[in-house]
Amino acid sequence: MKHGKKYTAALKSYDKIKLYGKIEAIELVKKLAFAKFDETVELSMNLNVKKSTTIRDTLVLPHQFKGEKKILVFAKGDKAEEARKAGAAFVGDDDLIEKVRSGWTDFDVAVATPDMMKDVGKLGPILGRRGLMPNPKTQTVTFEVTAAINELKKGRVEFRSDKTGVIHMPVGKVSMDVAQLKENIEAVISEVERKRPSDTKGDFVKTIALSSTMGPGVRLIRDSE
Repeated sequence: MKHGKKYTAALKSYDKIKLYGKIEAIELVKKLAFAKFDETVELSMNLNVKKSTTIRDTLVLPHQFKGEKKILVFAKGDKAEEARKAGAAFVGDDDLIEKVRSGWTDFDVAVATPDMMKDVGKLGPILGRRGLMPNPKTQTVTFEVTAAINELKKGRVEFRSDKTGVIHMPVGKVSMDVAQLKENIEAVISEVERKRPSDTKGDFVKTIALSSTMGPGVRLIRDSE
């Protein structure tokens, strides 16, 4: 892959083989960011897992960096009213399912009560490819509607390993304080390590890297400050 002059210059300005402590790595990533916009800081973790194993969960980061999410809730009756009171942007059942079926997806996350999933599941071709399908593993299929909405409003995010066993996850913005970014990074690493499969031999986390949206990756010492 061919990179631009700014990326190439950034790549030459530091030791890309060296392992850096968290604070040093964050400061370096901030320094290497060259875009005119506020770049996202991204964490990558290469895991020692079988090809058939997916590491997946959700967590609320200590420091938020995204705007408020537009939450859609598929629910009926009392649960629909509960969702409205909790502040969901869109609430409905068959009418909302039909609207989404027609191609409308102007929302950031979808929640559904279990009794709605028989019909919501038919929206898989639309919601699935956009990463919007409610899923019990991410606590977005639940009767605990208020709790789910409150967590999502606080900034609950999902992490999921890809087919190669790598987790890519945004953890903040370049403009954020080093201390805030460090706390977010440590929260993700801690939560991922908690998901270590019982049959894993050796190191579960093989490598960790940090980068900005446009910048090169900086390798991290996992247990550093």
